[in-house]
Amino acid sequence: MLDIKAIRQDPQRVVDALSKRAVQFDLVQFEALDARRKDADVRAQGLLAERKAASKKIGELVSSGRSVEEAKTEVEQVLSKISSELEAATEEASSVQAQLDELLLRTPNLPDDRVPFGASEAENVEVLRWGTPKQFSFSPKDHVDLGEALGQIDIEAAGRIAGSRFSVLRGDLARLHRALIQFMLDRHTIEHGYTELYVPYIVNEASLTGTGNLPKFAEDLFKLEGDQGFYLAPTAEVPVTNIARDRIYDAADLGEEGIRYVAHTPCFRSEAGSYGRDTRGLIRQHQFEKVELVRIARPDRSEADLEALTGHAEAILQALELPYRKVMLCGGDLGFSSAMTYDLEVWLPGQSAYREISSCSNFGDFQARRLQARWRNPTTGKPELVHTLNGSGLAVGRTLVAILENGQNADGSIAVPAIMQPYLGGQSKIGP
Repeated sequence: MLDIKAIRQDPQRVVDALSKRAVQFDLVQFEALDARRKDADVRAQGLLAERKAASKKIGELVSSGRSVEEAKTEVEQVLSKISSELEAATEEASSVQAQLDELLLRTPNLPDDRVPFGASEAENVEVLRWGTPKQFSFSPKDHVDLGEALGQIDIEAAGRIAGSRFSVLRGDLARLHRALIQFMLDRHTIEHGYTELYVPYIVNEASLTGTGNLPKFAEDLFKLEGDQGFYLAPTAEVPVTNIARDRIYDAADLGEEGIRYVAHTPCFRSEAGSYGRDTRGLIRQHQFEKVELVRIARPDRSEADLEALTGHAEAILQALELPYRKVMLCGGDLGFSSAMTYDLEVWLPGQSAYREISSCSNFGDFQARRLQARWRNPTTGKPELVHTLNGSGLAVGRTLVAILENGQNADGSIAVPAIMQPYLGGQSKIGP
């Protein structure tokens, strides 16, 4: 959520920054609501003062010659009128504040100054490329054809079990999928210093609101039936980041490099609005696995932490010897809560294109303001908002896709990356 004080102090900056996203901030509505809320608050405070003063008048009226009963009756009439007006002013202030909150909850984060202008992913800025796409002596297949020929990807069975956009993995591919999760967790905990977490796969409305998924993206979520307000987690970002909700960390808790968490979870998304896109295979499914990196950072460290977190995700791709490129998202392609995002896009020979496999973002204090996630700044001695960051390290299904397509041989077998062979008992190839 944006800082309402910052909007009041420099509204034009907010309008200009959001224009980079092609979002028009309704400043007229904001200022009208803010003025109404302030007016209602001032009236309520004035009425509280009047009520306090009126309560003291019984003695004055008795001293002026009124009977006690007359004095009480007169004061009670005044207090009744004041109470009625106070209730109306308080209700108006509450109603207008709710409208302000709704406006701010649906307003995206301000892009970092470094975020380039652009309307769509076509205008994202490439930062680097790593690795050289393999040149095949045959026409490379996509992962669905490869997996079905191996008898180890079964889309048809998944359709009978659950419907479209699900998959069943068998044999070595199921084993490799599981091994990739273990490999990623090992790398991030042992080499990169993240603390592994096991978290709930079901989250509540407050958790989704805290990370920015609600109210804006309700249609993308799977909500459970009943009155509890529970949802299937769309990503581990939600439960892990909410560990910081309503907390005040000591400076020692954060240290110089902040708090680093890693968690493997299934993710559940309705993919509303994506009909017709990536409906084939494992690229865009309703249920998939991710190893997620989350950092809780000191505000003065979050820019450096974004570079470090992105580097940790890149290290997985490099260890697997998968060619990829790193792009900085333009304003028009930036996620709702993000101030700045790097996408890592892995090369897929079956599509002859780079496709996203990780999105690494710095949210600044946007999520922290919703979450009331704070730290005690030793310089001021006061609680201040932390910064939050997250990124996939990596999306497991898409990593499996990349290994299949980049490691395919002319006979339909798949070369297992050297780093993964110990996880498969030394197996170097997956065949029919």
